[in-house]
Amino acid sequence: MGAQWKSKHKADTAAAKGKLFTKLAKEVMVAARNGADPSMNSKLRMAVEAARKASMPKDTLERAIKKGAGLLDGPVNYEYIVYEGFAPHQVPVIVECLTDNKNRSAQSVRVLFRKGQLGSSGSVSWDFKRLGQIDASPATADADVEMAAIEAGAQDFEAGEDGDFIFYTELTDLDAVAKALPEYGFTVSAAKLIYKPNNPVSMSTLTDEQRAEVESFLEAIENDDDVQEIYTGLAD
Repeated sequence: MGAQWKSKHKADTAAAKGKLFTKLAKEVMVAARNGADPSMNSKLRMAVEAARKASMPKDTLERAIKKGAGLLDGPVNYEYIVYEGFAPHQVPVIVECLTDNKNRSAQSVRVLFRKGQLGSSGSVSWDFKRLGQIDASPATADADVEMAAIEAGAQDFEAGEDGDFIFYTELTDLDAVAKALPEYGFTVSAAKLIYKPNNPVSMSTLTDEQRAEVESFLEAIENDDDVQEIYTGLAD
């Protein structure tokens, strides 16, 4: 699972795609409040790249940019809220919400955490690092990932899926590293801020029943409309 949790069992249905597009559109709208031109707005550029990676329709993406920039339907009032706590069996969890109704989100999260334990600010995040994460793939056969990480200014890297790599950066270096990586033979597909656990616990330490309880808990949270990202203290 790593730092960012995503259900491994969710079917690629139209409903699932629609929910993903809704979450990505919210990210785009919030980013576009600082300008509708991705070339001049690094946060918007990263949100647009994530939307395109997920194959969001062009008209949906353009509408989200215009809406966020205040060019359609009035201002966007979404704001980020972060909740911390524990899933069953004391698995640390950080939940990022993007909502236009803080009271609704707070009530939903309290209900969702009934099978776990909702904590106060700092109760879990102390054991995570706030980092930039860049997903990139080699554009050429001779691309050197270690050299690219050093020269582009990444803090660290690790192998991802399907031959891709994940580069980690300081918060303030995310955009600069994402821009630099193509110079060293890598194509960037996503760039975002994450929470990475300092001491992840392997899922293998849980019994089958315990793993099922944890995954059920996390899936219920993921299905909430206000939830954007879930980070856990678990490793694969």
